[in-house]
Amino acid sequence: MASKDKPYRVYRGGRAKGPVRHEPPKDRPGRGDGEDPRGRRAASKPRPRGRRWLRIGLVVVLLAILLVIVWAVLGYLAFRSGVQDANERLDSRTERVLAPQDGSLLSNPSTTLVLGTDEGEGREGPFRSDAIMLVRTDPDEHRIALLSIPRDLRVEIPNHGVGKVNAAYAFGGSTLAVNTVQRLVGEGLPINHVVVMNFADFKDVIDTLGGVTIDVRKRILSNPFSCPYATKAQCDRFEGYRFDRGEHTMNGRRALIYARIRQNQLDPADNDIARGERQRQVLSATADEITTFGTFLRLPFIGDDLVGPLATDLSANELIQLGWVKHRIPESEWISCQLGGTIANIDGQSFILGGEENRSVIGMVTGETAPQPPPPGAGPLGPGCRDD
Repeated sequence: MASKDKPYRVYRGGRAKGPVRHEPPKDRPGRGDGEDPRGRRAASKPRPRGRRWLRIGLVVVLLAILLVIVWAVLGYLAFRSGVQDANERLDSRTERVLAPQDGSLLSNPSTTLVLGTDEGEGREGPFRSDAIMLVRTDPDEHRIALLSIPRDLRVEIPNHGVGKVNAAYAFGGSTLAVNTVQRLVGEGLPINHVVVMNFADFKDVIDTLGGVTIDVRKRILSNPFSCPYATKAQCDRFEGYRFDRGEHTMNGRRALIYARIRQNQLDPADNDIARGERQRQVLSATADEITTFGTFLRLPFIGDDLVGPLATDLSANELIQLGWVKHRIPESEWISCQLGGTIANIDGQSFILGGEENRSVIGMVTGETAPQPPPPGAGPLGPGCRDD
């Protein structure tokens, strides 16, 4: 044979001459596209990491939403428990003299009578209402109007004759106070709800919130009351509490003093109307602080304490609705009105005698007429309205 052997096949029947045809190898059972010809599985493509982080992010967001919902529910339950206690503190007869509320407070007009008392330690009853204010909300008209009623205003008190409007609370509690104020303002301004607030306990709410920020509009040197010193000699030298003009962050005690000031020695024109305005500032600043995110985080622990000084017919849901209406209407757009009159001394008592001008102010509060300032020359007790 030649040096180069010819390839051949060997079969049982013998040898077949001729060149060998090289056929492609047949697929082995079980071999897929992922294996190479030697039987090894080829490396799979790496999965993108973006999808993995997206899934993790979605889980984190869902857990956060669930936590917020649970926290809000716990806060609401604590708040509702406190409101239920406040409902029980209100004289059960009061609800019978209130005008029915027409629908939701989120879309219908509503009027709430706010009575401020000061039943602190060392004070003896029966207590009069130091602050009297009507809050009229009209969400559809995007309108909030406040009506301050001077506590010395001379009115007819049912079954008790003529006297100062603040005496009605001392004679018959919130029930007689509602009846007296309703008779004063007339059927054109029906009173749907009432809130009785004890200022002496209100300072604890402010301390729980961590203080409130109040804009003091003019310098104040108060009359010397509630001496902060221990000895009589120090109290004899005490001139009064001072407040500089500008924003102040006040704790509960300081805010209570600001609300209690009856006289500003630096401004002889300061009167009972100005005192009511200071009380309104404290209440409004507290309401603003209650609706902050920081308060929301602590709501499950302090929800019931926030309504501790209150007695009211309003439910937890209705208070939340009022809070939402307040949130939607900036305070700069509120309308502040006051009843007024002239000062007169009758039987040794100082009264404010109201006139027909007070009737026109009621129409300004309800929106029937445009708000007008007090008439020129009416003085600080002149009835009228102004934009905040």
